[in-house]
Amino acid sequence: MREVTAKLLDRIYLSCIWISGASLVVMALIVPWGVFTRHVLDRAASWPEPVAIICMLVFTFLGAAASYRAGAHIAVTAVTDRVPALLRKIFGVLVNLLMLGAAGFVLIWGAQLCLLTWNQTMPDLPAVRVGLSYLPIPLGALCTIVFVIECIVSGSQSRRAVCTIDQNVEES
Repeated sequence: MREVTAKLLDRIYLSCIWISGASLVVMALIVPWGVFTRHVLDRAASWPEPVAIICMLVFTFLGAAASYRAGAHIAVTAVTDRVPALLRKIFGVLVNLLMLGAAGFVLIWGAQLCLLTWNQTMPDLPAVRVGLSYLPIPLGALCTIVFVIECIVSGSQSRRAVCTIDQNVEES
């Protein structure tokens, strides 16, 4: 059961990485197009800015969840590196509980933001609902909560090899 759970969480983790990376690439392509249409064609396209903002939300919140699982998040260890092992473990539990609280806050209020703005449309992208553009906020928070719970239950995953699709095919 633990192996199945780890593989599922690996897939969620890899999805967060790929989706974040794709949104960063899309954003990097869209912003120069917006500059080009504004300054070279002298006719600014209205859609690049809101699409780039949506990509930034995706990159930020899903990327943060993946960074937490990979142990690549910002961590100030000046104090914890100098305390006894028992106190270090207590600090680790405290940090995970604080992360759960922060991610829970973002999940709840991010979901409310999506619900409250769902019926509004974006002026520059009328086909996109404002609530949909905010959806990466609660989704990223939910992924973070799942990864924090995994860390509490199974320990840090930052040093474990991630199961890839190729490994699954070879094992089958």
